[in-house]
Amino acid sequence: MVHKCENCAFRRKAEAKPNSLIAKLWRWHTKWCPGWRAYQKSLGAQSEPPR
Repeated sequence: MVHKCENCAFRRKAEAKPNSLIAKLWRWHTKWCPGWRAYQKSLGAQSEPPR
């Protein structure tokens, strides 16, 4: 499954300048965003070895 967070322009700008206002907004956004949580969960599932 492809998540929008993977190619998000807002995320790329925040990562390029971690001390900027955009980065602060991004970090605030990730605390409540259900899409971000789903994206992080999918990344965790990919790194786990199959049982």
